[in-house]
This record gives sequence, C-alpha cells and structure tokens, in this order.
Amino acid sequence: MSGERDLSILLASMAPALDPDKYVFCTIAVNRIPTHIQIKGSFAESEGMTLIVTKSEAEKHGLDYSGVFRCITLTVHSSLDAVGLTAAVATTLAAQNISANVVAAFYHDHIFVGQSDAAQAVEALTALARKQASILRSQ
Repeated sequence: MSGERDLSILLASMAPALDPDKYVFCTIAVNRIPTHIQIKGSFAESEGMTLIVTKSEAEKHGLDYSGVFRCITLTVHSSLDAVGLTAAVATTLAAQNISANVVAAFYHDHIFVGQSDAAQAVEALTALARKQASILRSQ
C-alpha cells in the first residue's frame, strides 16, 4: 500500500496520537552506537549519527542530550511523496509558537515537540483535522 497523497484527506484523517514516552535527540560518532540500545529513529550526518531514543535509554547508556520531547504520530498512512502535510502541520504548530521536528517514515509522520507543548500541539492538530473534515463534508 502506497499511502494517501490527497492533502485534504490526509489532514481530515490524520488523527494525532501522543506517545506516552519522553524522547531525546543525541549525537554520537557513527562507530560508537551502543550495543543493545533501543532506537526510535536515526540519521547519519557528516558531523555524526543523530539518534532519537527515549530519555531513559539515553540515561541508561550515558548519552548527552539537551531537550526532552514527546512524539505525536499522525496515524493516517501518508505517502512519502504527498505534498503539503508537513507544511500544514508545521504552520499550525508555529501559530501556537510550538517547534516541530518532523520525521517522515514509511507509514506515518511523527512530530516531536517539546514535552511542555505536547497537549497543546495535539489539541491544535486535532482542531486542524476537525476543520478539514468539516470542509470535506460540506463539499
């Protein structure tokens, strides 16, 4: 299944879900990834490997971090070549003065927001989905 590409449908059905865990972003040398660490996400950059792990995993493995985040998953299966979803989400959160760190995976988009902003972010994204669903129903 390739995922949804229509922005109106994506927004109306994104159903944001807040992960209960607290996450951190760490950077380490590529050849220094701890064995047996549970990684939520990673990305190799020229300066080092970025790991997204739970706060408890980072502390367990002695990894430095500088912020604690919550993960909001947009539960709609979005296509990797869908246009506008990231922009709509980022714009909605920016209007609430909430920083959004977006990770697009094969099935879903995941938005990492500061832990103190998580409830407000879910509320804003849910309102966006409801508004778009209402527009679709009226067409």
